[in-house]
Amino acid sequence: MATLCRPAIAVPEHVLTLEQTLELARTLHADHPQLALALRLIENTGVRTRHIVQPVEETLRHPGFEKRNQVYEAEAKRRVPQVVFKALDHAGLGPRDIDLIVYVSCTGFMMPSLTAWLINTLGFDDDTRQLPIAQLGCAAGGAAINRAHDFCLAYPEANALIVACEFCSLCYQPTDLGVGSLLSNGLFGDAVAAAVVRGRGGTGVRLERNGSHLVPDTEDWISYAVRNTGFHFQLDKRVPTTMELLAPALRTLARAHQWDVSGLDFHIVHAGGPRILDDLCRYLGVAPEMYRYSRATLAERGNIASCVVFDALERLFADGGAGDSARGLIAGFGPGITAEISLGRWSSGESVPRPGRSRAEAGPRAAVG
Repeated sequence: MATLCRPAIAVPEHVLTLEQTLELARTLHADHPQLALALRLIENTGVRTRHIVQPVEETLRHPGFEKRNQVYEAEAKRRVPQVVFKALDHAGLGPRDIDLIVYVSCTGFMMPSLTAWLINTLGFDDDTRQLPIAQLGCAAGGAAINRAHDFCLAYPEANALIVACEFCSLCYQPTDLGVGSLLSNGLFGDAVAAAVVRGRGGTGVRLERNGSHLVPDTEDWISYAVRNTGFHFQLDKRVPTTMELLAPALRTLARAHQWDVSGLDFHIVHAGGPRILDDLCRYLGVAPEMYRYSRATLAERGNIASCVVFDALERLFADGGAGDSARGLIAGFGPGITAEISLGRWSSGESVPRPGRSRAEAGPRAAVG
């Protein structure tokens, strides 16, 4: 079975603290009629520090969508390779062992995708398959794991590399003054992440089942308005209640796998905010300790969109992992409203390639043409 190996995470060097965020809100929006509410909401996010790709003075300027997207491309090319090579090392593989690259991002745009640059620059074979996912927002981390899992089910000897690149600070819009926008200015952070799904071998989460769930008629709860100035994040006030709608989907998928979601050994979930995690405890009947890794990600790095599930999973690895065959769940939540869910068991299998593995064994190579 396919195994999700240890992720690699990197955050930018510029740090923004909660105290700095609150002071910026007070200074920039002193006359806002709902400033007190916005400050209270920002304080309640649980975010203590965030990392951003530019100094805050640059972040607060808006040079136009074109220049911002140029920053996105340059920073992606500067920061992604380090996590790619580290993730490959974690999996005991090299670039030529990868058959598919899944690239997820919702904070900038490139065509061709960054996958083409990675293949041309980092030593991947030119028949490596590419799967960019651009419009699933924070759910895309879970979707990337699921699509990599599907690929390795179709081609059992294949390996997939997942890359997530989120520079949320490049979506800051100084003219968006709604409370939801002010809250998002205090919630989101920047990060890049990578992880390998190995078709054979590897230490990590042995993926067994995946599924998706869309809550009907919630398309406008989390969305982008695309304007001349770029991506304008729109957050409905009903978003904090989404776990009441999504938790049953997690329970249903687990039940279809003959598991009880309340009795699993680990949960790695997207931390959009503390209310999300509190409600999961309530609706799934699990202890708050189950979400300690997601809470740590939120507190130290903010909502880093599709990177959250990889950062939280890395914290589980850093904590020694789970017991062999421990059962767990990984879930990303995002626009739609959408949940992307994986079920799997912890595996302490070999983390090095099988001796004598050749390119011909990789399955999908024979299907290219």
